[in-house]
Amino acid sequence: MTLNTHRRGLVRVVEAPDGHDVIIEGRLDVHTVPDIRDAIHAVISQGPGELRLHVRDAEIGDATGLGVIVHLHRRATRAERRLLLVDASERTTRLLRGCRLDRLLAAPRHIPVGGHPSATVAPLTA
Repeated sequence: MTLNTHRRGLVRVVEAPDGHDVIIEGRLDVHTVPDIRDAIHAVISQGPGELRLHVRDAEIGDATGLGVIVHLHRRATRAERRLLLVDASERTTRLLRGCRLDRLLAAPRHIPVGGHPSATVAPLTA
């Protein structure tokens, strides 16, 4: 499934045997977050398993971008799903660390889309 978000971003969802891979491309900001949030809410309600957010090609443009990630973590936890932030760029990792969100949001190493992790995976935990 592929969803366009205000022509500024793209959300692709790939079903995997152990959950869903959500690939986010483009800018996460006040203009794109509502569509991204709604798309991922739909994925969270689709069933059990891990929810992996691949953010290598995403750019967090403002505080709204960080806020939606925290919100999705909480929403997934309430739905008894585990949310993983995958392939975070150095910039995203620095933002998480600078805001002290690295304590809540851990960014694991690369996980192939639809595949199993080839490295240690750190879940987002509260």
